[in-house]
Amino acid sequence: MSQPTEPNAKVLFRVPNEDGGADVETLWAYDLGSDKYKLDNLPYYAYGVSSDDIVLAPFDEDEGFPTFQQVVSKSGNRTIRIIFDLPMESGNKSGDLVARLVALGCDFEGANKKYIVVNIPHSVDLKEVADQLSLAEVIWEYADPTYTELFPDD
Repeated sequence: MSQPTEPNAKVLFRVPNEDGGADVETLWAYDLGSDKYKLDNLPYYAYGVSSDDIVLAPFDEDEGFPTFQQVVSKSGNRTIRIIFDLPMESGNKSGDLVARLVALGCDFEGANKKYIVVNIPHSVDLKEVADQLSLAEVIWEYADPTYTELFPDD
């Protein structure tokens, strides 16, 4: 089966929250058949997945969506999330940081001008991105890989 030119499915992720429940996020994906999907956007809340990863997500009748079970293969992309105090605009501190990340080879999606998700391709040094974020003194997190995966002894 060849991959369609546009994403043709949404995969549901349940993300545990502080209340002991779970929040729901759906990501656009390409249906590859056999309950496998190639993710086509960045996760705003889910951990351990990145754009272009292939996941196993059988259809769940109760949810009404293919529902994430596990990663089948990693794309090599990594994901971080940033929360800005100053809304991202061209020429301000937040916009300048994003421009530096894009110049390194990253791309991003924004929920709004204060919350963005950054895709870090395999060819971009994750440490260099982390250094840029630390210098910028913004609130950010590793989403894929997670901080615990990167620094298991901390």
